[in-house]
Amino acid sequence: MSGRRRGRAAAGVLAVAVFAAAGCGRGDGGSGTTGASGNTVAKTTRVEVVKSADTSGRFDPQAIYRRDSPGVVTILSAFGSEAGLGSGFVISDRGEIATNAHVVTTGEGAAIRKARRVFVRFGDRNQVPARIVGFDPFADVALVKVDPGGLTLRPLTLGTTRDVAVGAPVAAIGSPFGEERSLSVGVISATDRAIQSLTGFSTSGALQTDAAINSGNSGGPLLDGSGKVLGINSQIRSSSGSGSGVGFAVPVDVVRHSISQLRENGRVEYPYLGVSTSGVYPQLAREFRLGTDVGAWIQTVVPDGPGDRAGVKAGDRRETFQEQPFRVGGDVVTKIDGAPVREDADLARSLLDRRPGDRVTLTIVRDGASRQVSVTLGTRPLQTPRG
Repeated sequence: MSGRRRGRAAAGVLAVAVFAAAGCGRGDGGSGTTGASGNTVAKTTRVEVVKSADTSGRFDPQAIYRRDSPGVVTILSAFGSEAGLGSGFVISDRGEIATNAHVVTTGEGAAIRKARRVFVRFGDRNQVPARIVGFDPFADVALVKVDPGGLTLRPLTLGTTRDVAVGAPVAAIGSPFGEERSLSVGVISATDRAIQSLTGFSTSGALQTDAAINSGNSGGPLLDGSGKVLGINSQIRSSSGSGSGVGFAVPVDVVRHSISQLRENGRVEYPYLGVSTSGVYPQLAREFRLGTDVGAWIQTVVPDGPGDRAGVKAGDRRETFQEQPFRVGGDVVTKIDGAPVREDADLARSLLDRRPGDRVTLTIVRDGASRQVSVTLGTRPLQTPRG
């Protein structure tokens, strides 16, 4: 059984503290309170700036925990008659906190709704209300914000998954089953996995890890050996409902993309091609004479969607090969704007840098011949349409 688990995770390493005084008012600098004399007394925000731990090439979970665990928080969400507990981590001195969308929402697709109230609990026992700035159900990322006045904040550093390799050590710190600030360690088990989102569309590029991820870990960071965030722990795959060494994290590059749009607009829009695909491999290509042994084979095209309006052709008959069903007769996409598409995931990844309304040129193979098709991208809907 695959499923998302409300939860939290974190990490830490030796810190260098720098104190920053906040201003008055209810801006990002903090809030003011009135003293007995009638004067305004400013709350101050203590911001602790951290540097990468010097572990001399060693993986040092203790150092990671000491440095970064203060930057991880527990998130309590109220939905009326139900409540949820998850994790998050501080990403700025303005009180911004990243987490999973499913930690602060309930439902899926068009039925998704945000929590009525959200509270954030810090490691120093401060517990404050938070505002949901926005959430991205496609990537399962949310941005919440607390008033930073009077709090000690430890923003974590966002890394990159560009050079992450299978076998690299990682750490997760969270609240499995409500046990706060628990550390688990492991390795990257696989990269570039596709995991479920809250909409029916897949999130590509996810990291798989054998670090224990359980209910209560969702929303916290997965950290590399230097304590930088590699992703947000999001899902486990289990037949028992508990961790079985197969956990998944939304990659930090996707998180960064979501957070930037949530800051600006409170929501995230993704481009939409309106097709479903299957990856091509040599035996499949020979069986159906596709004319190429790489690419994304178009299986369905959404009626009146961007691909359909551009003339992209879907399969028109069903056949089975190697015990898997395929719709045969559709185009195979081999390039997008000149960049190679070797498998179906490449097509989805290539669209992440585009926006709705952009025009892209697909190189397709149809009936053994290569041609180009120009498509104007649409806006991805909250639920996958029927093709």
